[in-house]
Amino acid sequence: MSVQTVLGDVLLLLGVLLMVVAGIGLVRLPDVYNRTNAVAKAGGLGLVLVLLGVVVLDPGPAAVVVLLLAIGLQLFTVPIAGFEIGQAARLSGAPLAPGTRDRAGLTDREPGRGDDGEREAEPEQDEAEGR
Repeated sequence: MSVQTVLGDVLLLLGVLLMVVAGIGLVRLPDVYNRTNAVAKAGGLGLVLVLLGVVVLDPGPAAVVVLLLAIGLQLFTVPIAGFEIGQAARLSGAPLAPGTRDRAGLTDREPGRGDDGEREAEPEQDEAEGR
């Protein structure tokens, strides 16, 4: 067994383990924000390690070019996709896990508060309109 084979197998094994951790996080974590983070980080890095393991095991020129291109695209697109999914969840009002603090230091999002934690202004009604 050569060093190249051992290194390729180790990279493949680490990549698969990271993808399993991402899958467990997807099932076990409490809210969409934590789940998105787990899948984007561990799943993306796991795929990169698997692709690097394939490059080490099959170092042909065509395979190296294709796999390095795939790795580059993966490293570029996964963080953006994870951010956009989290942003969509926030805009749709997905709840935070209990005890989570947001940027303003609020434990949970309270009704009537904007993104910055400030109370939203009550709509003013004219006395004639309100009655």
